[in-house]
Parts: sequence; C-alpha cells; structure tokens
Amino acid sequence: VGEQVLLKCSFKSSSPITESLLVDWTYRPLAGGQMETVFHYQSVPHPITAGKFKDRISWVGNVANGDASIAIQSPELSDNGTFICSVKNPPDV
Repeated sequence: VGEQVLLKCSFKSSSPITESLLVDWTYRPLAGGQMETVFHYQSVPHPITAGKFKDRISWVGNVANGDASIAIQSPELSDNGTFICSVKNPPDV
C-alpha cells in the first residue's frame, strides 16, 4: 500500500513489431465481477479516462524489447485482483 507497484508483462512475437501491435491490460476485482480495461497501448500509451485506476497507471514497457509492463501509483488494498496483459502483434497473437 502506498508504494508504486510494477506489473510485469513480457512477450515474444514471430512477426516484426509494427504500429499494429496492441497491448490491453484488464482487471477483475478479487471478489469477482466485471472485467474492466485499465490500460491500452497502440503505438503510444492510451491511459484510461475513468474508473478506479484513472490517473494511476503509467506505461513502463518497451515493445521493441518485448516488454508491455505498467506501473500503478498509490495502490490500495481494494486494488487487489487479477490483472491480465494481452498482446496482439498481427498476424501473431
């Protein structure tokens, strides 16, 4: 609680990295319920503009190095849950 948290995500692709590469981070609360998108990347980071993680997630990845990691600022116990990193690099998924 209170310290920045790094959520690591690494990937490998058999296709060259292009502007078509997509990264989506989703979150499901520990108690279950609706999945929500908390971060989107396509060519540049697209932070979310609403929801519990608004203004608290920053991009720390480098897709050229196979890194799609994010960081959460000021984490709270209520942030506990499942975070899923999805990387698509057409035609490779």
